[in-house]
Amino acid sequence: MLDIEPNLSTSLFSHIDFTSGAVAAVSGGSDSTALLLLLKHHLDRTAPATKLLAVTIDHGLRPGSAAEAQAVAKLCATYAISHRILAWSGPKPSTGLPAAAREARYRLLAEAAQAEGIGLILTGHTADDQAETVLMRHARDGGREFVEMAGRGLAGMAPATLYDWRGWIVRPLLGMRRTGLRDVLRRQNVGWADDPTNADEAFERPRMRAALAEGNGARRIDDALALAAHEGRARSQLGLTAASLIGDFATQPAGGLIRLDPGLLSAGDAQAAVYALRILLATTGGIAFLPDQARSEALFGRLKAGFLCATLSRAVVDSRRAGIFLRREARSLPAAITATGDTLWDGRRRITLNDSSGGLLIAPFGTAAKRLAMGEGKTPPSLMRAALAAEPALWQAGECLGLPGHGGVSAMVEVRPVVAPFARFLPSFDLAPARAVADLIGAAPVSPLPFSGHSAG
Repeated sequence: MLDIEPNLSTSLFSHIDFTSGAVAAVSGGSDSTALLLLLKHHLDRTAPATKLLAVTIDHGLRPGSAAEAQAVAKLCATYAISHRILAWSGPKPSTGLPAAAREARYRLLAEAAQAEGIGLILTGHTADDQAETVLMRHARDGGREFVEMAGRGLAGMAPATLYDWRGWIVRPLLGMRRTGLRDVLRRQNVGWADDPTNADEAFERPRMRAALAEGNGARRIDDALALAAHEGRARSQLGLTAASLIGDFATQPAGGLIRLDPGLLSAGDAQAAVYALRILLATTGGIAFLPDQARSEALFGRLKAGFLCATLSRAVVDSRRAGIFLRREARSLPAAITATGDTLWDGRRRITLNDSSGGLLIAPFGTAAKRLAMGEGKTPPSLMRAALAAEPALWQAGECLGLPGHGGVSAMVEVRPVVAPFARFLPSFDLAPARAVADLIGAAPVSPLPFSGHSAG
């Protein structure tokens, strides 16, 4: 039986909804090992029937990684915790290895959770990791003083992140220092593995970790954590205001076409209005990252100055008397591809094929849009046709069968819009604007936060 202070595990996990079970990501290091034992203790006391699965990802990057994974398996057997080892197979990139390993890790964890019907993944990121993240982003920005800094990145890691629009990744240890977690393990006489990569200063994070071990490192950590908390609150509030503006000023008159009421330009909160515009531009263009802040602010200023037609992030911005319209530009659309079971098309549309007859292609609607009859209304028909021309259509033997949602094509294929900048990773900071855009374009609804009261904090 684990002899852990009940108040500690309660404070860490009591606000989390474990109804669908939990996957604990356990590498064998001190942070994730402490996470597992604290979580096990909490569930044994409060919900012993909860499904708990520990998953270790063997990245295959070091000779000792397989032995470390087996050590985790042995620990889990000691405490009667189900455990799986998943390997990152295939070629490894020569550059950007940490990012690629992180992406593979989350993908494998999500696949394990989905296979078990679990909608929640817990990771062992600590306050130390949070401080390192914020300081690294600060350094990349040129090392300016914190008081001069602003931006989404300085909020650091969110308490929860929706992965692939399906399952939540929760970080319950962001308020805990690594030294405290190691004390927990020592009291339980549980060891851990030290990954030598964490000391390899060829990588950015180990360099920052080494710098924080010297001189005024403790003060820098405290300052970074205070900044992250402040910026996290500011980012959430900005998202709430942007979501309200999207709800008030944005409509979708046709598939692939968003109309912004010009009132957005004078709504009173220019920062939130620019943020809403950036999210809508990335969504319209199918881009995973928001457009550059400075270029977006310049575009916003030009929109206030008068009518224009411009492009940013693969989106056409067409401002005229009828409103401000956003649509996907005609350049760089995907070439025709064979329709398969499930495809993310152009970063904008999730396409599911329901027809197994074969010979079907997905390609832009293109010039076939000119044949569509458009009803009279406030939106110029030419704009609706231009937007629909960039939408995915079903083709067979050189003939366009039509757009999904029209006629018999609906039975053959389903198309669901995607909130592109948040489709892969949706931090809880950005939950409000993501929901507003999903409602606007008809994307799948966002899963509720796995927290009591659905608080992002």
